[in-house]
Amino acid sequence: MKQLGEILLDEGLVTERELMAAIEEQSTRGGSLGRTLVEIGFLSESQLVQALASQVGLDFIDLDEFSVDRLAVGQVPSSLCRRHVVLPIAIEGGVLVLATANPGNVVAVDDVRTMSGMQVRTVVATHDNLVRAIDRYCRADGEMENLSSAFEEEVNEVETDLSRMGDVVDDDAPIVRFVNLLVTQAITDRASDIHIEPAEKDLRVRYRIDGVLHETQRAPKQIQSGVISRVKIMSDIDIAERRKPQDGRMSVTHNGRKIDLRVATLPTVWGEKIVMRILDNSTASLDLRDLSFLDDNYEVYKEAYTKPYGMILVTGPTGSGKSTTLYATLNAVSRPEINVITVEDPVEYRLAGINQVQVNPKAGLTFAGALRSILRSDPDVVLLGEIRDHETAQIAIEAALTGHLVLSTLHTNDAPSAITRLTEMGIEPFLVGSALDAVVAQRLARKLCDKCKEPYEPTEVEMVGARFPWVPGEELPILHRPVGCVTCSKTGYRGRIALHEVMRVTEDIERHAVAHSSSADIAQTAKEQGMVPLREDGWRKVALGLTSIEEILRVVA
Repeated sequence: MKQLGEILLDEGLVTERELMAAIEEQSTRGGSLGRTLVEIGFLSESQLVQALASQVGLDFIDLDEFSVDRLAVGQVPSSLCRRHVVLPIAIEGGVLVLATANPGNVVAVDDVRTMSGMQVRTVVATHDNLVRAIDRYCRADGEMENLSSAFEEEVNEVETDLSRMGDVVDDDAPIVRFVNLLVTQAITDRASDIHIEPAEKDLRVRYRIDGVLHETQRAPKQIQSGVISRVKIMSDIDIAERRKPQDGRMSVTHNGRKIDLRVATLPTVWGEKIVMRILDNSTASLDLRDLSFLDDNYEVYKEAYTKPYGMILVTGPTGSGKSTTLYATLNAVSRPEINVITVEDPVEYRLAGINQVQVNPKAGLTFAGALRSILRSDPDVVLLGEIRDHETAQIAIEAALTGHLVLSTLHTNDAPSAITRLTEMGIEPFLVGSALDAVVAQRLARKLCDKCKEPYEPTEVEMVGARFPWVPGEELPILHRPVGCVTCSKTGYRGRIALHEVMRVTEDIERHAVAHSSSADIAQTAKEQGMVPLREDGWRKVALGLTSIEEILRVVA
């Protein structure tokens, strides 16, 4: 058998000098030669696995490009695939082709051979590719459908004693497994929300992925009561109350991570609709530079949040990422020597080292009441979930003027409108201008899939129709458009990016506030002083190949 170094040299993956440097490094740090080459940066993970496959005489497969045969996947239970990190990808001449990252794992091969009753031929893939492919193809949808049928047989028993259902069912009961799979698959699919919607003849399940709802399943109407009751019990919601909306919260563990879900019920004509918002705590630990701020916008925003006092507002519709931006800002300003307090409704993400208060109107703890109380608790930075009324706005403005950094959100369509909205709430215009440092308007657009996006030259008609900042007669830019591949589930998009409009509140804009100027006048002055409007920030991200023209037109009016 050829040595790994010989194979790498023969295939031109490394030079002799790089190989010798890696061998010397390996003698110092220990470990394998291949891993040392990857850690130094001479070799990619994919190249290493390809060379190792060649060394043992096995084929290497790029699962992001390979068309996996779903019939082959169905030969082996998904639980076995996940346990051994293997995936059947094809059937060739009656032999099952098995992708693995560890071809020496004979136990996995034996288990697959036993379960499928077929001869097995192994091929090698990278571990990351394999995990993504398993998530893609070993979906819970099919198992959920089987459980739906199994649960129909038990439905009468469940409906007769709903109040005891959460206590008597065990982890293997069909209804428990159905709900667990529904949540697990949503997390795997990177969904932000799960919608369980009763209809006249069935129960519809939809996931919101990258801001767009996708129907994943229709379950029999008979399981509706059981599913809704199970979710309510997990969320500590009163299952006997079906006439009014209720809220709750649950936690699940997924791949070793604790993930919280915020649950809301809503009575409809066909039964209670449930929406579960998936709150992944990793989102709350993001760095501001991960939020796709372009350099000029980031510098303006950084100048505002690094001041010791003043107010920063993040505006936009529901679901535009305002909370994520504020949490990332808290991560940037939070230090052991300062006191950070938040007032939220509800507290979405638990943050270490930060005092978080949840409003409770039933107990008399409103936004305004909580804000008044925390100002007596010696805060340096205050995060206010939302400015909803005159009283809250007045206290927040006064806090910003008395030496506190105040972060909050407001529902407006653009940054300049925040000033007019505050004055409409009854805040004195001269106070608005003095307290406010910066306003960020934000939207979320789907990000083009890096694997399959393709460059193209747009037509002049397309550029003019989209109002892209291009002068007729100039050379047309090269843009990118979605194609669709297995990585992005054929949508052409994977993940989201934020579009920003960052307005610095200057003396001229303060004068506009005092003069009760319109949002259009404020916007005109802000643009003259360097503010980049939302749509223009979108066009800049289109030019960078991050998203498409169609996506910007979809999210920005």
